[in-house]
Amino acid sequence: MQSFTDLSEDVTKCVRCPRLIAYCREAAITKKRMYLTDDYWGKPVPGFGDPCASILIVGLAPAAHGANRTGRMFTGDGIDGMGASDFLAAALYRTGYANKPISRHREDGFKLSDVFVTSITRCAPPGNKPLRSEIDNCANFLHIDLDLLERLRIVIPVGKLAFEQMLKVLEERGAIIPKPRPKFGHGAIVNFSEGFPRLLASYHPSRQNTQTGRLTPDMLDSIFQIARGDVHLS
Repeated sequence: MQSFTDLSEDVTKCVRCPRLIAYCREAAITKKRMYLTDDYWGKPVPGFGDPCASILIVGLAPAAHGANRTGRMFTGDGIDGMGASDFLAAALYRTGYANKPISRHREDGFKLSDVFVTSITRCAPPGNKPLRSEIDNCANFLHIDLDLLERLRIVIPVGKLAFEQMLKVLEERGAIIPKPRPKFGHGAIVNFSEGFPRLLASYHPSRQNTQTGRLTPDMLDSIFQIARGDVHLS
């Protein structure tokens, strides 16, 4: 059976999606003005966190100048504290799952407890819009994440695409999807039969959501409080 180290190496070496590989490399060359002196990662980004986690957070994809630059999921997509990485890190810190409230670069000492973070697409996509075929190409990595997380009990997909992909992946693993098929919504819970983790959906902590008030700190905190069991999970 693979280890997380093996999986990280396989993810990093993956070249299944030429369009995405080209975009990651291009972003690493052209860079963003505020990061001109940074050495960009510029390749697929593996998941990170606690290998014994009971909670898995699943995002859409690395940001071109966030995780594609830093090489760590939900890390470094803003220096003003308002990017998705810091918004998520702050919530994880407030609810006891992280040791500090910011996530800026791979060597910043940010650590997760009982949480692992990954995404449905491991490369930054143009316009933050991966193709269906590109999402499917990464599905095997999600299956391996699920295999390795032996204590997993809750999956938190952030955003509609991540929610729908997790339903698809769990169905491929033998889970019976409730009827009518569950719809995405913040706080939506999907229960499966024994042996499968629950889904607990959240809005994505993107600037589009956080700066418009669609997702507030209290709303994101509530997701992790539910996951911990501080709020009833039915």
